[in-house]
Amino acid sequence: MLKHLEKLESIVIRALVVLMALVVLFASLDLAWIIAKDLSTPPYLLFDVNRLLEIFGMFLLVLIGIELLESIRMYLDHRLVHVEVVMTVAMIAIARKVIILDVKELDGLKLIGIGVIIVALAGGYVYIQRAWLLPGRQHLHSRKAPGVNPL
Repeated sequence: MLKHLEKLESIVIRALVVLMALVVLFASLDLAWIIAKDLSTPPYLLFDVNRLLEIFGMFLLVLIGIELLESIRMYLDHRLVHVEVVMTVAMIAIARKVIILDVKELDGLKLIGIGVIIVALAGGYVYIQRAWLLPGRQHLHSRKAPGVNPL
């Protein structure tokens, strides 16, 4: 029974990888289409500030998808949830929120809440990075496969 559950889990995770890869691909194509369309309409080669903020938000959304894909892949390879990747996704998501945020529409309490989230995520990330420096844990920190050169 346990063997069947593990096989089912593996199938579901592989399906998630394929689906997430498709989402990231189509989101990237959509972003490229929007940029090309906006650059080719008058005024040429210029973006409105609001449109630029939307494009930055979409760009960060693609990065979130890539990080989630990396998280799923790492779980598939090691059967571990890498907290560093989850924290990175959360920081990108909150950065996206801050970039597309219209400060005029929010009250002070919500802005304070977003600030607290940013400080908590930054503190958690620093804590995780320091934990990797403990003796015997440095080999777990690498995201790349052995023998593979980074880009």
